[in-house]
Amino acid sequence: MIKLDNRTIANINFALEQACRIFPHGGDHERSRYIAQKLKLNARKGNTTLDGLTVVAKLAVEELSKGEQRSGRR
Repeated sequence: MIKLDNRTIANINFALEQACRIFPHGGDHERSRYIAQKLKLNARKGNTTLDGLTVVAKLAVEELSKGEQRSGRR
């Protein structure tokens, strides 16, 4: 794992903000936290580009959406 530099942290924050826009009021804490954890894990593995992190964030949103559809939550 690598240490996250300022540029990577900025990319994580931007990707997180963009991903959470799909949720009403930017999503709740649990959703944001889930997506942020996915982003941080991938960044520590070396995926530090904005494009790469944006893909990770979108996939995390899809995972959340699928799980909520199964449980009936929206």
